[in-house]
This record gives sequence, C-alpha cells and structure tokens, in this order.
Amino acid sequence: MNKIWMSAALALSVAAPLASAQTLNIVRATEAPHYDPQRTTWSATSDVTHMTQDTLVALDWDGKTAIPLLAKSWTVTPDGKLYTFKLRDDVTFCSGKKFTAEDVIYSFKRQIGQVDGKKSPYAWRAGKIKELRAPDPYTVEYELAEPYSDLLVQLTMFNSAIQNKESVDALGKDYGIKGIDGTGPYCFVSWQPRTETVLKRHDAYRWGPSMYKNRGPVNFEKLVIKIVPEDTSRLAAMMSGAFDSTRDFPTQFIEQAKKNPMLKVEEAKPNFQLMYYGFKATRPLVSDKRVREAMSIAINRAELTKAVMLGASDPAYTYIHPDALDFAPSTKGVVKEDLARANKLLDDAGWTKRDKDGIRTKDGQRMEPIVYIPALAYFPRVSEAIQGYMRKIGVDWKIVSLDSSVMPAKLSSQDFDLWTVTVPYLSAGELMNFYFDSAQMPVPNRMNWKDPATDEAIRLGRTALNDAERAKGYQRAQEIVMAEHLWIPVMTTKMYQTTNKKLKNLRAHMLFQYTFYKGLDATF
Repeated sequence: MNKIWMSAALALSVAAPLASAQTLNIVRATEAPHYDPQRTTWSATSDVTHMTQDTLVALDWDGKTAIPLLAKSWTVTPDGKLYTFKLRDDVTFCSGKKFTAEDVIYSFKRQIGQVDGKKSPYAWRAGKIKELRAPDPYTVEYELAEPYSDLLVQLTMFNSAIQNKESVDALGKDYGIKGIDGTGPYCFVSWQPRTETVLKRHDAYRWGPSMYKNRGPVNFEKLVIKIVPEDTSRLAAMMSGAFDSTRDFPTQFIEQAKKNPMLKVEEAKPNFQLMYYGFKATRPLVSDKRVREAMSIAINRAELTKAVMLGASDPAYTYIHPDALDFAPSTKGVVKEDLARANKLLDDAGWTKRDKDGIRTKDGQRMEPIVYIPALAYFPRVSEAIQGYMRKIGVDWKIVSLDSSVMPAKLSSQDFDLWTVTVPYLSAGELMNFYFDSAQMPVPNRMNWKDPATDEAIRLGRTALNDAERAKGYQRAQEIVMAEHLWIPVMTTKMYQTTNKKLKNLRAHMLFQYTFYKGLDATF
C-alpha cells in the first residue's frame, strides 16, 4: 500500500528533542502529473508542494488573511504598486542552501516566464510584475505595473512556492519528478507515479507560520502518500486503520465514517468549491449560448445532489457561492431549471429533428458533445446522472473518463466539447481572473472566451484600491459570463478530512482542495 508521511510539530521555535521514528500514512484518490508547482494547475501537486516548500506568506485558518511565513513583514505603498517584503534570515533549503532574496526573485521570474519563456498557468496570481529588486539579501521590492487587490492572499497559493534555482537547473526536465529542493517542513525523497510519494522530516525547520503552536520541526520522521483511486479500496483501508488520514473518503460514506468509533471526520470551513461543466464555446456543437443554457437548465440539481452526493454537497445555481467575497446578487435566477424552456431553446437553435434514438440532429449531425471527466470520486456518478437528464432533451453526452494523471494534458487539447472539474476558490475575483480573462487562453480559460467587456470588468476589480470598486468590477464580470452560460454550475462540494482517532491535532485547512497544509501540530 502507498503511504503518506505527514508532519507534526514539536514546540514553537525552541529546539526540542525529536520524536522517535514515526511514519504518517495518508491515502489519496488523485495523482499529480508532477510536482513542479509552477507548471500545473492540478491540486494534487499542491499537496506535496506545501509540505516540501514554503511561500512568502501563509493563509490563516479564516481562509482570507495572509500571515508571515518566509516574509516576516511587509509594507505597501498608497498606490498599491510597491510591496516591500522583509525576509527571515534563518531559513535553509533541504539541501542546506541558505534562503535569500535572490531565491524569491528567481521564483517569481520563473513563474511569469522570464527564466525559460514558460509562463506558469497561474502566473496571474503574482499580479502584473514590473520589476523585482533585492536591496539586500533579506529584502525584496516587489513592484507591480498596476495594483492587484488580491495579491497577498494569492501569494499563499502553491504556485508561489519559493524554488531553489540550483535544484531546478540540476534536474532540468526532471525537476518535480525526480526531486525538489524546498524550505518546507518535509523534504522530497521519492515519487512512484500512481503509487506513492515519500517525504522525510526537514530537521532544520523552525519557521512555520504562527497559526501553529509548533513552529517546527514536525513530529513524524516520514510522510508517505499512497494513491488509491478506487472508492471502495480507500473506504476499506481507512476503516481497517491501514492509513492515518485522507481528504478523499468516499462522500457517499461520510455519515458512516462519522459513526465509526475509530475515525474522526472534520469538515473544512470556510470552503468554496464549485463542481461545474465548462463549454469549449468555439466548438460547433456548443457555440450557441441557447444550446449551453438548455443543457444547464435541464438538470434537477436538488434531486441530483440528494441521490448521488447524500448530503455531501449543495446544489449550485451560480458560479460564485453567495457567501463568497464579491458575489453578484444579480446572478441569482440566471439559471432556472425548466425542461420545457430547454427544449424550446434547442428548437430555436435549429436542433429540431430527432433520430430513431430520440437524439436531436441538425444538418445531419447528432447532438452528441464529447465530455471529459476525471475517472475518480463522484465525477462518474454525477456525470452519468446528468447524461440521463440530457437524454430528456435529446442530447447524448459522450462521456470520456480520464485518469487524473493524464487529464491535465488532455484538457490542453481542443478535441472535446465539455469538461468537468471541481475548482476551489477564495473569492469571486480569484475565479474571474483564473478562468474568464482572455489572457488565460487556452489554459485555464478552456472555454476560449475572448470578450473585451469581460476583460475590462475583471481589470477594474483586479486594480481597485477600495472594496466597493473591487466588488463592482468582479460583479459585472459575473453578470456577463453567466448570461453567456459558459459553465453549467452543478454543486458546491463539501471537503472533509477523515483521520484515525490516534492521530491528534491535525486541523483541516481549506487551501486549494486539500486539508493537510503544513500539519505542524499533528502527532500520535
């Protein structure tokens, strides 16, 4: 079995005797394509990144406050363009190399494509960088071309982890596959794709964020992450005590886990995660927004979530959760479930004929869009249920299930009509910037949505210097993209951390679709 070794911490930054050799074993459903955080959007990469690497700032338990990590303090000029970060001077990489401002500058230049021309798909999280300077080894001047209202929170994300140039250069194309050199509480040991990742304790680690009682090192000598895609296998493994923790306990059995005397179930809060189906709007079958709306309003979300998710999610009718920062109230009611209207929209779009199977046709072509889905967790069950709703309006979804390790590459192609993922986010601004800005084409703006009005609304929100202007811009962007029905919002999923009760003090975090984060307080 694959195992994950998780970290826990000793006592503050005061040196204390390390715990005896212990291994923390974690089981996970999804595999990462690799562990280079600046070359992917896949959340499975973020798990290992935050264990092995650090960011300038950490995200506090409230899900919206940036607190010191590698940067011990910072200041911002009134125009919102210049951030000056004062760095810790006691940090080392796992290799023993001293951490300095040059590592920060290299990492962000690599993220925005100034090192090798390969821009990170999450480069937007860094804002529009004008210049990065190091007045001394422990000061970074981070100058933007325009203000970025979400910068500090976005710098907590895994793609902003600080890299060691020497490690990147030495490993080349194998960086994140055969090795990573980070400043995190664990050090990379090995990775067997689709099997396991092994990490070991970073004994020098003493600089964990203040959200933990223990600032390092962790209590576990090793952390092993095992990949088990099958729901039933993970269920049996956790029930038997073979693993210590998972964020991927099958959702249909969460209530069973809560009643198990061996297990503890904690819901991560706050937590905004939208499961949606996106349309590649330039593809002929789904280029008409009437077709897109018809598919969206044909689904009975309340029925679907009750039957398939058994209380582990709530129906979603908007892209942004109503409780999230800068939600647009005007988008309520855009998605109205209505089979009669769905059929009329398809008729109006010219899909009036039906073949012997009841599937709509137009100019000899069947309405059979290709839908890419991850072959794990609830995605197959939800997709098959929606496939049934689609048949009621004469649409035949051709579902293609993909292994999570190959899905990112497949989603970079143009040979499908819809896809589904569950996207975590912190605010409306994050989701609008991430998916709907035309600068994000072709990934992660897989809709190929290029619209000046949308771009301008997002820009106004992104560069705002006050809350009201930020909300105004991002709310306008939501109104535009929802009116176009570029996505089918289906449900907001809940995220749980299920642990064996022998594991203590492992609090569930909500950052980017996983719960472990640094785990510095965890212990047996």
